[in-house]
Amino acid sequence: MKILLRLLLPILVIAAGYGVMKWLGAGKEEGTTRRERPARRLPQVEVIELHRADFAVTVRSQGVVRAHNSASLTPRVSGRVLQVHEQFEEGAFFREGDVLVKLDAADFEAALAGAEARLARAEATLAQEVARAEQALLDWRDLGYTEEPGDLVRRIPQLKEAEANVKAANADLVQARRDLERANVIAPYDGCVRERLVGPGQSVNPGTTLGRIFSTDLAEVRLPLAAEDLPFLDLPGEAGPGSLPVTLTDTLDPDHPRRWQGAIIRTEGVLDESSRELFVIARIKDPYGLESGAPPLRVGQPVTATISGRVLENVFLLPRSSLRNPTEVVVVNPENSTIERKEIIPEWSNASQVVVRDGLPEGWLLVTSSLPLAANGSTVEVLKDDAAPPAAKGPDEARGDEPTRPRRRPGRRPAG
Repeated sequence: MKILLRLLLPILVIAAGYGVMKWLGAGKEEGTTRRERPARRLPQVEVIELHRADFAVTVRSQGVVRAHNSASLTPRVSGRVLQVHEQFEEGAFFREGDVLVKLDAADFEAALAGAEARLARAEATLAQEVARAEQALLDWRDLGYTEEPGDLVRRIPQLKEAEANVKAANADLVQARRDLERANVIAPYDGCVRERLVGPGQSVNPGTTLGRIFSTDLAEVRLPLAAEDLPFLDLPGEAGPGSLPVTLTDTLDPDHPRRWQGAIIRTEGVLDESSRELFVIARIKDPYGLESGAPPLRVGQPVTATISGRVLENVFLLPRSSLRNPTEVVVVNPENSTIERKEIIPEWSNASQVVVRDGLPEGWLLVTSSLPLAANGSTVEVLKDDAAPPAAKGPDEARGDEPTRPRRRPGRRPAG
């Protein structure tokens, strides 16, 4: 019996192990047959519909505000500074005709009195010479001479000398009055004092700098424009209007930027040799708001200029983020949801937008989201409109979002 159990025991262990293996294998096959393979998922894309529209080009530039008129204030006569106007201080505003500096006028008043006396003596001498000439002519006729008297008899040289002395005395009088007036240094225009360099009691001579001033009726900004931007702007000149509107924005306070309206009134006419840029001059009226009460636009303030350009008609406006490379976009055929890659030629571009005239089918869908590598003709799943990103902003809305001046891409065609 023991021998039989010793023989059957290994056989039973082997049979039990084989049975367990078969049972486990059968369960695995049953589970495999029941599991279904997941269906292949199509790539999801966000899109915007392509429609033609008009686009107003805006060009950005930067510059620094400068005064329209600025000068060093100097006297035209010598003297001692007697009084300085209270408005002749750094940063103070003055009006045209204000006496900014008054010199001691005692010497000029004395000179004026002397000139008046010399004129009186010269006029008296002239009157005497006229009387003598008349008397000499009468004496000549009383003596019975029938021929015409000569110049010496008629005292012509003496009359001319007396008349010349009167003219010289008049000139001296005019000069004395002018010197007396010049003892008051008068403001040539409405302006502001940049710097004062003299004080009461100081002696000055013609050409001595009393201070530096600038006008406040107008201000100017010198703006560089790239040569590739010029075809899109109607600049003042023979073929353009008298001025071109421009909006200036404060760059010192980007969180609360202030804006001023101006106009480009002229160009410098030549390209800069180093940068190949054309400089234009923008002018702003009443920059300090003295008449209008507007916020001041100070001399020396850096500003960003937005210049209104031409309107590109019947073009596509694409968000720059939709570009797959500088000249390629992906579009979706709305009929069968298949993709197609298109090469484009930008007509205009800036930091956030690209304008294209040709090469895109109207009514198709532009892919604006990321898309895995897919060949032309691949099918995609288009997300609903509420999941798609908003359309690109228009030119007016995008102005405040772009920190740099818009530039065109090389190789695009000029506007027609």
